[in-house]
Amino acid sequence: MSHVFWILILSLSILKATSLQAGSRTVLRLISDNNAGSGGSDPRDYGVELNATNFDGVLKDTPATYAIVEFFAHWCPACRNYKPHYEKVARLFNGPDAVYPGIILMTRVDCALKINSDLCDKFSVGHYPMLFWGPPTKFSSGWKPNQEKRDIREIDDWRTAEHLLNWINKQIGSSYGLDDENFENELLPSNITDPGQIVQAVYDVEEATATAFDIILEHKMIKSKTRASLIKFLQLLVAHHPSRRCRKGSAEVLVNFDELYPLDMWSSDKDAAATDNLKEVLHDFQICGKEVPRGYWMFCRGSKNETRGFSCGLWVLMHSLSVRIEDGESQFAFISICDFIHNFFICEDCRQHFYEMCSRVTSPFKKARDFALWLWSAHNEVNERLMKEEASLKTGDPKFPKIIWPPKQLCPSCYPSQGPKDKGSNQIDWDKDEVFKFLTSYYGNKLVSLYNEKDLLANDRTKVTLDDVVASTNAVVVPVGAALAIAIASCVFGALACYWRSRQKNRKPRRSWN
Repeated sequence: MSHVFWILILSLSILKATSLQAGSRTVLRLISDNNAGSGGSDPRDYGVELNATNFDGVLKDTPATYAIVEFFAHWCPACRNYKPHYEKVARLFNGPDAVYPGIILMTRVDCALKINSDLCDKFSVGHYPMLFWGPPTKFSSGWKPNQEKRDIREIDDWRTAEHLLNWINKQIGSSYGLDDENFENELLPSNITDPGQIVQAVYDVEEATATAFDIILEHKMIKSKTRASLIKFLQLLVAHHPSRRCRKGSAEVLVNFDELYPLDMWSSDKDAAATDNLKEVLHDFQICGKEVPRGYWMFCRGSKNETRGFSCGLWVLMHSLSVRIEDGESQFAFISICDFIHNFFICEDCRQHFYEMCSRVTSPFKKARDFALWLWSAHNEVNERLMKEEASLKTGDPKFPKIIWPPKQLCPSCYPSQGPKDKGSNQIDWDKDEVFKFLTSYYGNKLVSLYNEKDLLANDRTKVTLDDVVASTNAVVVPVGAALAIAIASCVFGALACYWRSRQKNRKPRRSWN
């Protein structure tokens, strides 16, 4: 046991050291801090100031499709005079209050600082300011004026905010205006029938995960009676969250949870003090990385401030979990999700309705397919109910009305026969084999395809299941091993897995849920 303990300590040290690397993960969050005036920063600064130490990391991690980098010198009068123009455009795209988040990351680099000399030379900066445009991940290769087939382009029409925004509009076929305000965009693209847009949802899954735990801590929802359900859900996230950042963060929370807050601390007379202490300690852990929550939504963004967002992101998270589990994990996943929503989703009617759907299930799930289809059916039941309520109260999102999912445009093979358009989900003659194929593709490979391109997912060859994570009598020993194996993809997992399996043979079987 002592050997395993020291392996865990060493692995956790590596994990924490990795999470504290300087670079990208704090920079984007600083936009909102700057706007609040913290640290004496100019409250008008929306452009993200980069340097040689974080340049590649920030541009690799951003969810934005495009990036603009302005190379300037702080002593340059023309640069100082241009800054207000640049900020007018950056306001539209950067920060938690961005009008068009997730499209363009606008940054700047001060070439007058010695730390940035080599970086500015890499882009052949010959005058100030110089602005460059391109896919964020391509900036690592630099720019040369005579280079053929360049991914990075110099912006040649930037001298005023109007000129720069017009140049941007020409590049991406948009019609953005400097006076546009948040959630007043008539050109917000509908993602209902575009299968390609689900790739952006992986960022919303991170956002929803971080937001959910912020809500749990803010409202002091962790009590002695809810502690076990939170641990189960964390175990599920450690094994199957689509984002490696969230798997790592969940592992860090889980590895500290039992040590800091053992069961004997949760007696009724200590509940309040334990909850306050837990809130303070867990705020030090960023469950999906230091830059999450970002404060905005991408795939789940509604045309109104109060629509979609968190609830959409949470549904995508649950669907993504349902298509990643193995057959033997389906019942555990069902219980974990049902109990999590029942105990920690703060919308009272929503959680009661969801748990009522859970309570109708009378037989344990034995197949992952059956659980994924149950969750899909439950989501459609919720949509049908909300369609009626939103139609009568006029509270829905006109750009994203509730529909039966998936629509025929996304999955024609899911509809084997024609029927009235107003049919409810239960009246449609679904081809459930095709529905399951669609769910697996849509919330599986397509969801993480953008992260695969950016190498932000764990190595798929490291296969971890809940049998490696879940312990019936100890919530921490096994999750630590599995979580850190995912987090650092090292040989540690082999040692822990072997140790756990040797113990598993002598363990009593888990009780089934009825």
